[in-house]
Amino acid sequence: MSLLVVGSVALDSVETPFGNVKEALGGSAVYISTAASFFTAPIRLVGVVGGDFSKKHIEFLEERDIDLEGLQIIEKEKTFRWGGRYHYDLNSRDTLFTELNAFERFDPVIPLSYKKTAYVCLGNIDPVLQRQVLEQIQTPRLVLGDTMNYWIETKPKELTDTMKVMDVIVVNESEARLLTHEPNLIKAAKRIIAIGPKVVIIKKGEHGAILVTNDTIFSAPAYPLENIYDPTGAGDTFAGGFAGWLAKTDDLSSENLKRAVIYGSSLASFCVEQFSVDGLRDLTKLKIQDRYRSFMELSRFDER
Repeated sequence: MSLLVVGSVALDSVETPFGNVKEALGGSAVYISTAASFFTAPIRLVGVVGGDFSKKHIEFLEERDIDLEGLQIIEKEKTFRWGGRYHYDLNSRDTLFTELNAFERFDPVIPLSYKKTAYVCLGNIDPVLQRQVLEQIQTPRLVLGDTMNYWIETKPKELTDTMKVMDVIVVNESEARLLTHEPNLIKAAKRIIAIGPKVVIIKKGEHGAILVTNDTIFSAPAYPLENIYDPTGAGDTFAGGFAGWLAKTDDLSSENLKRAVIYGSSLASFCVEQFSVDGLRDLTKLKIQDRYRSFMELSRFDER
């Protein structure tokens, strides 16, 4: 089924102990859309870029069968740029610069052809904008949203109001604790469910992810990789894989939510093996399926 993705489209400059890239393709909408495109179509992207956004990036997205009718190109503006430096502990990073440029005045206008999209995935943009998007969509089957510490701290009421109309929210450990003032992650998830979302996914980086509903607690491991070059976009890739699988199957049962978590984790594990979206460029469905099976084997054992 169709999937609408709304978020940032960016040019990232990233330094890690294992290399660096300058002005590489990035942004939440890019990672989410690319990951989801392995499972479902059409993917409908809504974002904004400047006149300096490379045609090769446009071509890459189009090759992934991503519909770009909703991508605004403001010729006189520059594209959103972000720079970060990771340490040997890849869970911590320093932001070197943030240049919002065209993204500063992003007004997500949903094209008429997108308004009946069944599945919606909202990147970690301003919760006011997230709500504006949902007001333009006609009764979506499922809404998945992401957020970040900045919005939790600066717009808590607006975020809470938006969460009330989300079905699934994806946060990391620190965001879950900041949002609920609860150190225990399971209790934090339950408090988030009380706000509105029926499903809470808490990303734990190299320690996997937890899915919590009123009836289910599911803990997924992280894939044990020997080479991790760039964790940028891993969370968005996870969200894209998760949402893409649900849109493909149109099955919101507890068991299929668990499968979606593993597919999201599989895509994220490929993402971090290279810089930018390069870990996803030449990926095949066969490789994804092989890693999915490897994930299943990680926690399987025989009882004697």
